[in-house]
Amino acid sequence: QVQLVESGGGLVQPGGSLRLSCAASGFTFSLYVMSWYRQAPGKERKLVASIAPVGGMPDYADSVKGRFTISRDNSPNALYLQMNSLKPEDTATHFCNAVPTALVWSPLTYWGQGTQVTVSS
Repeated sequence: QVQLVESGGGLVQPGGSLRLSCAASGFTFSLYVMSWYRQAPGKERKLVASIAPVGGMPDYADSVKGRFTISRDNSPNALYLQMNSLKPEDTATHFCNAVPTALVWSPLTYWGQGTQVTVSS
């Protein structure tokens, strides 16, 4: 069974920090591009950051560049998002996402259930 389980969300004041984690299981994590997305109520789900299995440059949305850092461990299988200098506009449900590389003979993309980040004073 494929599972992506996010954790680490919560309530934080503007300027504060949170670290999100995504525990992955049931698939070959090291062959997947991993990403964080976020979605606020009534808004489209947007890409926050992504990272290739090895050797690739992390990619970030312009809105989070310089504030967020995406990282991953392939053993144990986990994805992280360090969020610093948080702003109220960062408030959203954050989702872990896994997309197969060309080495995976499958079109399937996986999603976690999300973890809520609320930035408010």
